[in-house]
Amino acid sequence: DIPAFLTLPPGRAEKGLPLIVLPHGGPAAHDSAGFDWWAQALASRGYAVLQPQFRGSTGFGAKFRDAGFGQWGRKMQTDVSDGVRHLAAQGIIDPKRVCIAGASYGGYAAMAGVTVEQGVYRCASAVAGVSDLRRMLQREVSDAGSRATSVVRWWQRFMGASSPNDTSVDAVSPARLAKSLAVPLQLIHGKDDTVVPIEQSRLMADAAAEAGKPVDFITLPAEDHWLSSSATRIAMLEAQIA
Repeated sequence: DIPAFLTLPPGRAEKGLPLIVLPHGGPAAHDSAGFDWWAQALASRGYAVLQPQFRGSTGFGAKFRDAGFGQWGRKMQTDVSDGVRHLAAQGIIDPKRVCIAGASYGGYAAMAGVTVEQGVYRCASAVAGVSDLRRMLQREVSDAGSRATSVVRWWQRFMGASSPNDTSVDAVSPARLAKSLAVPLQLIHGKDDTVVPIEQSRLMADAAAEAGKPVDFITLPAEDHWLSSSATRIAMLEAQIA
């Protein structure tokens, strides 16, 4: 069972709604029932917003979190799209009008939703997302000065990689699958992001261009991983909603 939060747009019947799926970052993190500025902003524009707590999320016990190990782009991804199918079966949403958006790991899930997966989402918007898992692992090794650190081992375990050079993760790396992109993709990234370097969005943009499928790439000047500036958050929302 995958817990989830569903935020419904005010004043609209719970039937045939357009949906935005908003997976959280981390991935070892979770959403809560408190105010969420991003989900509320999207719902205020008429969209239902689904926030699935896919396996690998925290807040539901160690067993639930550990079930995500090795499942990037695999069961962690289908946990998200299964939520779309569940709402469609209930008639709450229109399965032909579904977008996926997210930041950090959620940005990865957004890109994977239209490259690793096919036919679920009409578009995607990825904020500060990871597009190439192998490059991320290699960057972690470079930053740490060693491949034996606990951080590097943690990411390898979550991604299901045997080493930082394990090519098996290419099969779930959106930048390596740009040729399969068949719907509009938007990339948004803070220029000064030190958690997920803007290189990850550039890799996706370059791969898509090479495949003849250019994307909408928006750079946020002087902004970090968390979009800490209120003005930047508004700019991001306006671009995404547009």
